[in-house]
Amino acid sequence: MATLLLVRHGRTTANATGLLAGRAVGVGLDQIGREQAALTGDRLAAVPLAGVVSSPLERCQQTAQLILDRQACTPRVPVEPDLTECDYGQWQGRKLSDLATEDLWAVVQTQPSAVVFPGGESMAAMQARAVAAIRRHDAAFEAEYGPGAVWVAVSHGDVIKSILADALGMHLDLFQRINVSPASVSIVRYGANPPSVYATNTEAGDLSWLSNGIRSGDAPVGGGAGQKTP
Repeated sequence: MATLLLVRHGRTTANATGLLAGRAVGVGLDQIGREQAALTGDRLAAVPLAGVVSSPLERCQQTAQLILDRQACTPRVPVEPDLTECDYGQWQGRKLSDLATEDLWAVVQTQPSAVVFPGGESMAAMQARAVAAIRRHDAAFEAEYGPGAVWVAVSHGDVIKSILADALGMHLDLFQRINVSPASVSIVRYGANPPSVYATNTEAGDLSWLSNGIRSGDAPVGGGAGQKTP
């Protein structure tokens, strides 16, 4: 089965100032964000990627390009609208400190499955379209490149958290327990069996072992011996 690397975009000017950017245009990586994305690219440089799929928003496109700049070849880079940021509606562009005073804030923290942002999207709909897109692309990459394919999806914090929650078999109401930092890498495999989550929210460390592929099969009792490094 193919291997999915979920990468959140690097830090943005909105992240640095505490604004909820949402789907606003013109929100790009700041200098720290570019450095974070470049580091992720360095971590993946030894892993031949079958492709990079990105949210259409600028910050994800910039992150994807910094990853591609460090690849020996140029994989294809389709834009996937269903990996875009949640539509926060009237919350978009507001300060997080102000939003924390809203009644809806507590629901977002404790019962996100019930949240519909005013004038925007429900968190359940965000998860449904993102998971469907990920599974669709994963099947396509495996069909084209074989079970050893490794591919990247560049998206947003809440979107990636919702995908990981689904892969972990967690209810959406528990997804706030997952952390996804800027430019972090999480590793998931799908296939005929239930999904396997190999890592979440990694910000540093060698990923070259992915170039050898991940062993398939049942989960090893006792944890197994891990993956081989090159």
